[in-house]
Amino acid sequence: MRKLKEFILRLDLFTKPDILHVVLLVFSLLILASLIFSIWGKLSPKSNLEELKSRTNSWWIMVLFFVSATLLDRAITFPAIALLSFIAFRELHSILNFRDSDRRALFWAFIAIPIQYYLAYIEWYMLFIIFIPVYMFLFIPVRLVIIGETKGIIKSMASMQWALMLTVFGISHLAYFLALPEDIPNFKNGGQGLLLFLVFLTEINDVLQFIWGKLLGKHKITPSVSPNKTWEGFVGGIISTTIIGYFLRFLTPLETWQAILASFIIACTGFFGDIVMSAVKRDLGVKDTGTTIPGHGGILDRLDSLTYTAPIFFHLVYYWAF
Repeated sequence: MRKLKEFILRLDLFTKPDILHVVLLVFSLLILASLIFSIWGKLSPKSNLEELKSRTNSWWIMVLFFVSATLLDRAITFPAIALLSFIAFRELHSILNFRDSDRRALFWAFIAIPIQYYLAYIEWYMLFIIFIPVYMFLFIPVRLVIIGETKGIIKSMASMQWALMLTVFGISHLAYFLALPEDIPNFKNGGQGLLLFLVFLTEINDVLQFIWGKLLGKHKITPSVSPNKTWEGFVGGIISTTIIGYFLRFLTPLETWQAILASFIIACTGFFGDIVMSAVKRDLGVKDTGTTIPGHGGILDRLDSLTYTAPIFFHLVYYWAF
């Protein structure tokens, strides 16, 4: 009991009440959404609520993971988020149809994951932002050339680097939020507040764009890529997410106009991340990137929007606040 008490007291929920209030709000919304869809399904069995239920269930998984990860010690949090990158990269490389001869280069791509997260952990910002875009970009082609198989080498170079950028570089910014120094004005909620702000807005934007699209959607944006995406859903989601971001700005050190603009950008880039992965899956002829989450696809299917919103929001905050 003593150890449990010490663990509970260490949680930032109890030293940062703003975070506690938002976490409780998120779980309340999830419970309410789950109840509404359950009752709705029983009252109207013919209603097609499967996708809404699937998105809500996925959101449960995402929220539980990120709330748990951000409240634990950094020695646990960083490996936990690195594990997400590992699984996402593995899912992506498994559907990109690499050559058998690429396995040795892929080994070094996997080695880049702990290195990238270690750089975030020790707060080496300059090397963190160039390790994969510069050093791995230069190293991977050399390793592929040494193998000696030139047929298809351009595709392997491009695919491997793009997969690293998306699943490792992009997602690793989620971890670096927790390494940001807190000795600046209006940063009382620290990196946990920023991470919660980003994840909540990214996920709620996905849900709101879907709901607005179902209610009002008539004009498709990318019918050949994602037929369910409509301009009405896109605009409705952006407006709703921006408004929510305004009211959650206390989680960040940003000024009001900065929080509004950041929320708007999160909504837009989240949409871009979603349709980019939709295009990739259509090109490869797969429905999901994996089966990591039974009934809900792979980890990357749930993180596709975050792969875009995380680096964009991180560098906006870094530029404005630090």
